[in-house]
Amino acid sequence: MIYVSLLVAFIASILLTPLVKRLAFKIGAVDAPNHRKVHSRIMPRLGGLAIYLSFVIGLLILRPESEYTIAIVLAATIIIITGILDDMYEISAKAKMLGQLVAALIIVFYGDIQIDMINLPFGGEMDFGLLSIPLTILWIVGITNAINLIDGLDGLAAGVSTIALITLSTMAFIMGNNPFVLAVAALLAFSTLGFLVFNFHPAKIFMGDTGALFLGFMIAVLSLLGFKNVTVVSFIIPVIMLGVPISDTFFAIVRRLRNGQKWSDPDKSHLHHRLIDIGFSHRQTVLIIYGIAAMFGLFAIIFSMAKIWGAILLVTVILVALELFVEIIGLAGKNYRPLIKLAKIFNKTIN
Repeated sequence: MIYVSLLVAFIASILLTPLVKRLAFKIGAVDAPNHRKVHSRIMPRLGGLAIYLSFVIGLLILRPESEYTIAIVLAATIIIITGILDDMYEISAKAKMLGQLVAALIIVFYGDIQIDMINLPFGGEMDFGLLSIPLTILWIVGITNAINLIDGLDGLAAGVSTIALITLSTMAFIMGNNPFVLAVAALLAFSTLGFLVFNFHPAKIFMGDTGALFLGFMIAVLSLLGFKNVTVVSFIIPVIMLGVPISDTFFAIVRRLRNGQKWSDPDKSHLHHRLIDIGFSHRQTVLIIYGIAAMFGLFAIIFSMAKIWGAILLVTVILVALELFVEIIGLAGKNYRPLIKLAKIFNKTIN
């Protein structure tokens, strides 16, 4: 049955996306070009609605058994409504945040999904107590917006999200104890793949905030379900898996604070902007970031099977490699090169 539902979700997405495209033009959910955007003509957004509807269709066919289903669908619908309103009217950041908080609260209180505690790698456990609720909300809202921030090129956010969802499904399969996460992540991945037929460069439609917020929200919630009440080492898995959006968001904040801007101020120096500035084409930039996202996904899978010291070594290598990459392309600012400067000083010292 799961294979049928995946195929139906994929085909439904292909059939629904052109209809949503027409609807977007009709209701004014369009994206006009400006100095921060790479497209040069008015484009329909709202594509996330096709992903959501295809996902729901697949869910109705598969009917995975879980106590979390109603809460997740209800909260996701709140996110979709928030995204539609923003794609149509460009609502304020506060209004968007309100929609995300309402959805997150539904997950926490109605769905009873929280980061309660983690088992420490060398014995004992850490109980978050009253902090479990704000930490869970922070994770959901943070990942939701991280996916939204990387939605700057044709097919970028949809492709990176699909890779994250495939990684989630693979992890759920390996762990063998969460068929619900496996099924839902796979359904969402196939729904997004159908949309990518129209969204990959040159895009015919954008997913808009409707899609970016929905995918980010679902990835955040599914990763909570997949790695709930686990060890510190395992808790790092979703962070590695979402390495592209998390690192891009983190270094965007670093960059803005270093430039004396508010952390929330928009700019044109995200990962995809920097790769294009270096000289890569639109399509090449997207494929490079796909490759990076796939590497993070592979690292997450390897990390889950590693022993404690192997996991620590892997994280160290990832962090050093990521820092070097960030400094080379100028993701945190052109003058941000602490590791490279340290390496030069060390080289002079030994010579």
